[in-house]
Amino acid sequence: MRTRITELLGIEHPIFQGAMAWIADASLASAVSNAGGLGILAGGSASADVMARQIDEAKARTDKPFALNIMLMSPHADDLAQLAIDKGVQAVTTGAGSPAAYMASWRDAGIKVIPVVASTALARRMEKCGADAVIAEGGESGGHIGELNTMALVPQVVQTVRIPVLAAGGIASGRQLAAALLLGAEGVQVGTRFLTVDECTVHENYKRKVLKAKDSDTIVTGRIAGHPVRGLKNKFAREARSAELKEALDGAEQELRHAGSLRRAAIDGDLETGSFMAGEVAGMVHERGSAAEVVQGLMAEAETILNWDAEQLLAHNETRKNL
Repeated sequence: MRTRITELLGIEHPIFQGAMAWIADASLASAVSNAGGLGILAGGSASADVMARQIDEAKARTDKPFALNIMLMSPHADDLAQLAIDKGVQAVTTGAGSPAAYMASWRDAGIKVIPVVASTALARRMEKCGADAVIAEGGESGGHIGELNTMALVPQVVQTVRIPVLAAGGIASGRQLAAALLLGAEGVQVGTRFLTVDECTVHENYKRKVLKAKDSDTIVTGRIAGHPVRGLKNKFAREARSAELKEALDGAEQELRHAGSLRRAAIDGDLETGSFMAGEVAGMVHERGSAAEVVQGLMAEAETILNWDAEQLLAHNETRKNL
């Protein structure tokens, strides 16, 4: 399956691995890249020294392209932007701000720049400042989310920009990958589905919580303060939702309340006070396996469905109903 995304980055499959802070490290990113997708190292709030070691480890594990994600609100954003150049990273994905200040230097270094967007206005702005592609992320995603859902957002972004668009949010199967391509996307970004793979080093409690999740087990906190975050229900999430309904918290206060909660989930496995960020598709994730098995499974199912005629598709759907 060749698209402008695979051609742009020299990858085999149009699948990006989500840049999950405290989770998307060299182990996971290199495994996804070796499987033919694009692994992404999550910069989060990490320092340049920390990420330099992650980049070096990823290079030792794979000779395939991988990306560095930079959260532009991080106090280390300037250092990480330069690190991407110094380390010869093939691509950068960005979030939480505009990469305009770094665009010229990244392009001079041959780095492909792919921002995450949650609206057509932001997608248009990123195209104007020189982005090579955009990731249109719907509100079904885990972590910080926007207001529009993937089904509505992706085709509108596709109509708005000429650069390639990837779909993110609510994608954990080949059927959903196929649907994203039919909406006009030329690739997808997958996060939650990779949480349970062997190469993901997140705490075992995190994996088990995802594996046990049902369709109704995610909750959004912070929406009132303007900083919505989707994660799995637990004591921390329920108390955060209750508090924001009772208190007039602004964005800064909301961020302070959540400070350290993701680390407590991902590293410590704290089931009560951790923030177990995951998308709505967590209820579909019931298997472990390897990153390669996930990538291969997504591609095989998507290619099969896209090659079916209407009669075959109906027969497949009837089979699934009877499982």
